[in-house]
Amino acid sequence: MKVKRYIVTPDKHFPLHDVKAINVLCKAIEIVKPDGYIDLGDVGEWFGCSHWQWKKKKRPPLEVQMPRIDQDVIDVNKGMDQIDESLDKVNVKEKYMIEGNHDDWMNRFYEENEHNVFKVYKFKNAVKLKERGYKYIPIGVYLKIGKLNFYHGHHYAGIQHTRNHLLRLGGNVMYGHHHDIQQSSVTHIDGAKSAWSVGCLKDMGSEKNDWLGGRATNWGHAFAIVDFYHSGLFTVHLVQTINALTVFTNNAQEEGNLENEDYKGYEKLLSDFHTMYTAMTDMENEGVRE
Repeated sequence: MKVKRYIVTPDKHFPLHDVKAINVLCKAIEIVKPDGYIDLGDVGEWFGCSHWQWKKKKRPPLEVQMPRIDQDVIDVNKGMDQIDESLDKVNVKEKYMIEGNHDDWMNRFYEENEHNVFKVYKFKNAVKLKERGYKYIPIGVYLKIGKLNFYHGHHYAGIQHTRNHLLRLGGNVMYGHHHDIQQSSVTHIDGAKSAWSVGCLKDMGSEKNDWLGGRATNWGHAFAIVDFYHSGLFTVHLVQTINALTVFTNNAQEEGNLENEDYKGYEKLLSDFHTMYTAMTDMENEGVRE
């Protein structure tokens, strides 16, 4: 049976990304060799056009704002370049970029300064989606593949936001935005439905999130591997990383060194895991969602 495999990644907030987590993601892409890649949005932090920093004070003139925005564009593209390099290595051509609320700040900046010269700052243009070969999914629009829907995750909130999504949408959905790892399932008359919040890949340290004022969070680093079967049935495999440790890493990589000498023996472990993983996902009905 033919399985179509995707890697799905949540909020990176370049340049506030977690370096180790992104390195793990890139290595996983090269090992899994997915058929497609889905970015759930908030690929950038976009400091320069953040409406939060100007909420209580007047926005500065463009000549002050523009250098910061230009640096944002450089930083976010650099982060995307790293991921695209791994995707290119394994010839992934099917790529989707789902716009997040942070990404949409760039669109709002363009709308506030609507002039042809600012078109390059619309989100999809700033990160060169067309040139990179991504299909652009605007904010708030759901991407449906098989029987699973993907979007950024900002429509419904609350402590049990996965359950809230299920109750409101009545269908399978996967998203980011909330930065935590959460899953809920319900059974409808037409079968089981699930919602997944797949965490984030941003730096979770207090220095990079000073807006929290030291408040504790339940955020977690993760990404998903989704396999689609006949008739749109699918399985979800959530890959969580703890200090860059996961099934795709070993202790030698804890410091982010992906070329450590110990990596040779680890490559065999990965190869064995991938063989097992492929065999498991070839089983037609086990754990498949309707």
